[in-house]
Amino acid sequence: MKFQIEDVTVYFPYEHIYPEQYEYMVELKRAMDARGHCLLEMPTGTGKTVALLSLITSYSLSRPGDRPLKLLYCTRTVHEMEKTLAELRLLLSHVPPDLRRSLLALGLSSRKNLCSNPTVLSAASRDSVDSACRRLTASWVRAAAAEDPAVPTCSFFEGFDRAASSSNASVLLPPGVYTLQDLRAFGRDKGWCPYFLARQTIRYANIVVYSYQYLLDPKVASIISKEMQRECVVVFDEAHNIDNVCIEALSVSIRRQTLEGATRNLNRMVQEIDRFKATDATRLRTEYNRLVEGLAQRGSLPITDAWLANPALPDDILKEAVPGNIRRAEHFLSVLRRLVQYLKGRLQTENVETEGPVAFVASVNSQAGIDQKMLRFCYDRLHSLMLTLEITDTDEFLHIQTICDFATLIGTYTRGFSIIIEPFDERMPHIPDPVLQLSCHDASLAIKPVFERFQSVVITSGTLSPIDLYPRLLNFNPVISRSFTMSLTRDCICPMVLTRGSDQLPVSTKFDMRSDPGVVRNYGRLLLEMVAAVPDGIVCFFVSYSYMDGIVNSWNEMGILQDVMQHKLVFIETQDVVETTLALDNYRRACDCGRGAVFFSVARYF
Repeated sequence: MKFQIEDVTVYFPYEHIYPEQYEYMVELKRAMDARGHCLLEMPTGTGKTVALLSLITSYSLSRPGDRPLKLLYCTRTVHEMEKTLAELRLLLSHVPPDLRRSLLALGLSSRKNLCSNPTVLSAASRDSVDSACRRLTASWVRAAAAEDPAVPTCSFFEGFDRAASSSNASVLLPPGVYTLQDLRAFGRDKGWCPYFLARQTIRYANIVVYSYQYLLDPKVASIISKEMQRECVVVFDEAHNIDNVCIEALSVSIRRQTLEGATRNLNRMVQEIDRFKATDATRLRTEYNRLVEGLAQRGSLPITDAWLANPALPDDILKEAVPGNIRRAEHFLSVLRRLVQYLKGRLQTENVETEGPVAFVASVNSQAGIDQKMLRFCYDRLHSLMLTLEITDTDEFLHIQTICDFATLIGTYTRGFSIIIEPFDERMPHIPDPVLQLSCHDASLAIKPVFERFQSVVITSGTLSPIDLYPRLLNFNPVISRSFTMSLTRDCICPMVLTRGSDQLPVSTKFDMRSDPGVVRNYGRLLLEMVAAVPDGIVCFFVSYSYMDGIVNSWNEMGILQDVMQHKLVFIETQDVVETTLALDNYRRACDCGRGAVFFSVARYF
């Protein structure tokens, strides 16, 4: 269908539209007209995704120009990304052919989800896939292959590179909507690398669908999204946990295994430096001179050599020269050894310790002789050294990367962080398992560059309650903040409050009653009676993850869980997004096929 919202002709792929969808589009247009940010809450199942895509795409088509509006649509999982692109394909099929002829939309994910090279895909983890790709595509590997054909390279990347070099990169991918599967199929047909094709094409695409991390994690955003124009509308869908994503992007955990692995990494790098001194000492001297000039003089790296960017360095620091005492490779590794040794000492504690960044940096300076500026440049200095040493197996150097990530963050930020040292896991207090955590408390630090850089940012979800909390959490001023309700054609909800169980004992989730065996037993019996009578699906909410774990264990010991599973399958929400998404998919499948299912979930209250 087609309708007008003020001066915009909106193309909508369905014959009917809910009243809340129309109101949602009106408020979204107001925010885009004001070139500001907005918070929009609308219940799950009311068609937020199609409303967003319809309005923003139609708005962009109504305002063609030299720099048309670009949509960056951020999702939490690959599954959500694919669903969004499928919805977008349906939408564009209802747009007039002369308007959609120039539209290009695609998804971008990691190498593990896009790579076509079977040798690379055989690696187990995402980091291993990245490393395997780097071993075949790094600039020095390709240079060696040019002299010695026996050196293995990636035929898919070589094919893409030849095509990109011989023609305009913007025309490599024809207009249309490309899911991850479409990109892989296109790459196989052409003999091109789908991952690097997508990386190259997102600069020219009208609509890009990718993960939150590609905008919120500074290590990734500085590489993937650095060339995005200001005339962008950024959408964070299902953003009820966006504050947690921002905090996790700037938090680091260090364990004994991390420090032991970092020591091994340093030993290997010392060996590599000695080898280069004996065979190619000029390379190390060239790197030293480059560091004297400053990080900004380094120039742009080949797309295959770009590693994770610095997690915190602002632009003004990039103009500075690297501190003299870490310019030489051997001096820098000596600094890292002292830092690793200091952290090992801090983990030898029997009590929980909490410290601010300023006090921690002062302690590092006094005991290890490493000042704040040296810490601040650690991550970028490591990146430079690994390029100089031509290290391709980056997955084996994750431990030293974590140490340098930690060092740069504590050397850059003086507020919004705490260093917490715990000698053991509280669930197993008798087993020593010390961990040092750099915990970010300020979610606004990660998302601040997004608000400052892009024209409009839309934060939306089915649950953003209380909605006035998010501007304070993320430190921004939305021009529109609105919650929408679901329109129902009939009374389909019958709320009931249970105060007593079948044995007439009171039941409640009040803190002083929730662990009472009688309460636990009565809730279990209630669930058992419900699953025996209610067809298809039941969702059971708990007040917290720890309470859910305790109740499920108790029900298992009482035999209630086994009785429930006689009637329906049981699926449980976890704090891992991927696991929960998989559990939800299986829950729906169990309900659709008639087997029935129970989903144990957590309801967050503020």
